[in-house]
Amino acid sequence: MTDWQQPFVVLLTQAQGSSVVHETVYENRFGYVETLVEMGADISLFRQCLGGRQCRFASHSFPHSIVVKGPTELSGKKIDIPDLRAGFAYVMAALVSKDTSLISGLTYLDRGYENLTTKLDILGADIERIHFENNQAHFDLHEPAYAK
Repeated sequence: MTDWQQPFVVLLTQAQGSSVVHETVYENRFGYVETLVEMGADISLFRQCLGGRQCRFASHSFPHSIVVKGPTELSGKKIDIPDLRAGFAYVMAALVSKDTSLISGLTYLDRGYENLTTKLDILGADIERIHFENNQAHFDLHEPAYAK
């Protein structure tokens, strides 16, 4: 289930109320949160175990719990994908944002999701894959049509 944490947190930014996510598997799983906060998400990091019971990270000094408050309006941003899981979460965040986002580092998504641009386009996403001179591909995600 930890593979779904990042996209699920994006969904929590759009849900009413406060949600707690307590990471117990990987010590640096919340690296993606900073970008979501820059996009407007209301997410707070905690070093304490907020999941109701102590975990193996309880005595460590790194964040392993978050509180997500929603709903929040997300704004578009230029984003460089650091890994597969964060990458898909960033695409989701860009799709619900009110502005255009430019996402680079698509090699992670290309390895993990077959024909992602086509599938998102079928679902109604305003998404475009563009190539630059240095042969890097980027997603250009535009303001959702329903928000215009």
